[in-house]
Amino acid sequence: MRLLVDFLCRFGWGLSAALVITPAALVPAGFFRVNMLVVLGLATFAALVAGSTLPAAAWFWPAAAAVVAWIASIAWYAERSRAGLVLCATVAALLAIATVAVQPPGPAGGAGGAAAAALLSGLVTGLTVHAMLLGHWYLNAPGMRVDVLRRMIDATLVVWALQLAAALVQATLAGGVFPPGAGGPTSLALVSLRWLGGLVGLPVLLVMSRKTLDIPNTQSATGILYVACLAAILGELTAQLVAAAA
Repeated sequence: MRLLVDFLCRFGWGLSAALVITPAALVPAGFFRVNMLVVLGLATFAALVAGSTLPAAAWFWPAAAAVVAWIASIAWYAERSRAGLVLCATVAALLAIATVAVQPPGPAGGAGGAAAAALLSGLVTGLTVHAMLLGHWYLNAPGMRVDVLRRMIDATLVVWALQLAAALVQATLAGGVFPPGAGGPTSLALVSLRWLGGLVGLPVLLVMSRKTLDIPNTQSATGILYVACLAAILGELTAQLVAAAA
């Protein structure tokens, strides 16, 4: 259950953070409202699951985030963009705290590294899904500028590059991507999925989507982003399983 709550908090943190950097002057308020409702669902689910199995610190923060996300959805419904962005930032902060709180205990340095990795993982998943949802929103707002989606894909690529650098450092310290005695076939399969899906396949799909916007064809770019979402979620879930096994 801890892994599920961890993933939900990471995902919600990433989606909320993505909304904060989305230009509200160029994107309709309805997009922010719908995404806040998605975050509301993620935070509520995380709080319900954590409340039945984990300590109070694990469910309090996502529960608080759910309440603020609901208020934020109302602010965006009223098209109060300044208040809406402040509330989105508050939700992101609460879910970031929740993500850190749900990490398993460990040595001080190791715990800090695990928390940073979890937050970075949430950004990869959240930004990728956010870009896909933004691409889908062009069906509702066909006059929206294409460079908004380009900007979000670029932000996702930057976060992916940071995660790749962290993964390479971790692999170097561990003695390789598949270090001796790392585990049986299941562990090797999970590590392979993590690298092929989240660290190798994801940037290829993001670049393909961005190139498709040069046509421009937002529908085709969004279709590629759907596949990118699968790669990101698969890569981050397997990374959680690998970390838990280690």
